[in-house]
Amino acid sequence: MKKIFLAISVVSMLYGPAFAVVPVDAETTQNWDTSKSTHFIVSFKKAPQEFIEQIINRAEDYYDKIAENLGFTRFNFWLWDNRANIYIYDNADDYRVSTKQPAWSVGAARPREKLIYTYPYAQGFFETVLPHEMGHIIFREFVGSDNPAVPTWLDEGVASYQQSLQYSMALPLARKAAANGTLHSLEKLTAINPQSITDTASAQLYYAEAISIVDYLIKEFGKDSFVLFCQDLRDKRDLQRAICSVYPFSNLQEFDQAWQKYLKK
Repeated sequence: MKKIFLAISVVSMLYGPAFAVVPVDAETTQNWDTSKSTHFIVSFKKAPQEFIEQIINRAEDYYDKIAENLGFTRFNFWLWDNRANIYIYDNADDYRVSTKQPAWSVGAARPREKLIYTYPYAQGFFETVLPHEMGHIIFREFVGSDNPAVPTWLDEGVASYQQSLQYSMALPLARKAAANGTLHSLEKLTAINPQSITDTASAQLYYAEAISIVDYLIKEFGKDSFVLFCQDLRDKRDLQRAICSVYPFSNLQEFDQAWQKYLKK
């Protein structure tokens, strides 16, 4: 059965991941060894035990950090049979042959199924792929994996918000765009498919804007309001209704204006 993976480029992850939807036939992992923690099951064949312990520790740290960043700390996801699964292939060649990922890929994920794939000591995996994909999975599990009301910029903004390097670069770039008049309106941002972006500058701006919107909602109105917004987005399945039911805006246009004003401060 064909399965859908998201492949991630290390270079582009500095500014936003370059997702490629790739059909693959993944190798069966039923007979692999496993190591379990509170929220994760790590499966492996010959990966060094030192790396297995490292990935468990980093994944649990990111789990706590992401829940804290988004205000989700009172919602304890991923326990017992509902834990996320991380599969560690023996090396880069084993990973790429088995998952049919391109040569630049260091990690792949199926967010709906809470699955992450990589290989030992993949360059940039801990700094970029792991927090980003965990951000996607945690957020989507909360608001609904098949919720059509979730715009791509929100999904990507929440995931990229978890990467410290990308976050530190995003706000100055978004503020500069707001000052010189090159910032996208919310309507235009919603219409953009990041997979279709072909140049680095446009990708940088897209992800910077997406991160800045999430930052605006959390910093200006608090994490409790963001949690309520996510709950309303999950239940109402309507972005404008969710925004207006929690935040002091009558419509998305007012929200757009307030966000742009925030960036111009």
